[in-house]
Amino acid sequence: MEIPTDHLNKMSVAEFDTSKLLINAARQRDQRKLEDVLIVDVDCHHYENESMKDIVEFIDDPVLRRTAQVYSGAGTGANNPFMMGSPGSQDVAGRVTRYPLRKMEETPDDDKHRDIHLSLRWMDAMGVDYVMLFPTPMLLLGLHPVPEYEAAMSRAYNRWLTEKILTEEKRLKTMLYLPFNDPDATYKMVQDFGECDGVCGFMVVSTRYKPVYDNAYMKTYSLIEEMGKPLAFHGSYSWNDQLLGNTNRFLVTHALGFTVFNAVHMSNWIVNGLPERFPKLDVMWIESGLAWVPWLMQRLDNDYRMRSSEAPLLKRLPSEYMGEMFYSSQPMEMPHNPDILEMTFKMINAETQLCWSSDYPHWDMDVPSVIWDLPFLDERQKRNILGDNARRLYNLDVSDRFPNYQPPS
Repeated sequence: MEIPTDHLNKMSVAEFDTSKLLINAARQRDQRKLEDVLIVDVDCHHYENESMKDIVEFIDDPVLRRTAQVYSGAGTGANNPFMMGSPGSQDVAGRVTRYPLRKMEETPDDDKHRDIHLSLRWMDAMGVDYVMLFPTPMLLLGLHPVPEYEAAMSRAYNRWLTEKILTEEKRLKTMLYLPFNDPDATYKMVQDFGECDGVCGFMVVSTRYKPVYDNAYMKTYSLIEEMGKPLAFHGSYSWNDQLLGNTNRFLVTHALGFTVFNAVHMSNWIVNGLPERFPKLDVMWIESGLAWVPWLMQRLDNDYRMRSSEAPLLKRLPSEYMGEMFYSSQPMEMPHNPDILEMTFKMINAETQLCWSSDYPHWDMDVPSVIWDLPFLDERQKRNILGDNARRLYNLDVSDRFPNYQPPS
């Protein structure tokens, strides 16, 4: 989306201030008196492409690094061979359309990276204490036709993120991007970066065709389990997917794409007995909403009862394993009948397994009030979902924000 230059010239810099754009979120924060509530966002994003010239300098392979330098220096944007395009209206439609305007926003000229300043602005506006920060354009790399590009780009990004961003700000954390198309590169990524400051777990973008049950990944799962950190599968989409390519509106592509890949991976994860093989490995499903989980619970339980011989490692119903997994809330479906959402919360054991997420700054973002205002939750349950479940999952030290923190009781 290109904004005419003459229109930009007429707009003041103040119009691109995150704090002003989120003034209603700040009002909600104050009205609900959330200043003493631990709030952890398990899924938010920055635009790593804005720092691409810096990131590509961390690419190890000199030939690939030179290729990336040429493209990042030429300002070719979507033509960069290390990234993938995203047809449709993801970036310019919906409730938040400020993507093209981000570069207009001023930040202090100091030693802190611009992404840190922008992140803290929106976090303070919403009342968020800590976040799990994820990339954005890179979430389309799972279908890149050249696996070496995904491996090189993700390793460079992870080095840049851990060395330049996370070490500078304790409130910013991450689950590291894993180049899942290359099992060996994935294992080495966990080895090399798993203990870095600010790394609270590991993330696989779900939009890819690599099966999670492949034996090549077992050593990685074992290592992550040994580290005591969670593994997340982050939803995404592809309009070029053979199935989703049948849709002609982004509304449908978005509604289905962000769920169907996670549904497939979760089914394969459970039926192939991975919860039994790695019983101490916490698994989380991100940015797929919640409505799909009860549907999948019922479908898998029904077929398992009739064909249990095909899942010999299972000792319980699929839904029981699903009830022990973790889920991010966004985008939380708000049905006309609140009883539907309440039943969904019960089925996923939301009190202990659900973690709030904003998905900021994307167009379908949620603010903390989507949880705080739910009439069927008591205050303890709200506090769990908004922050304490994530604190436990990630073993977060929150003493710098809450010196005398006590879990909800």
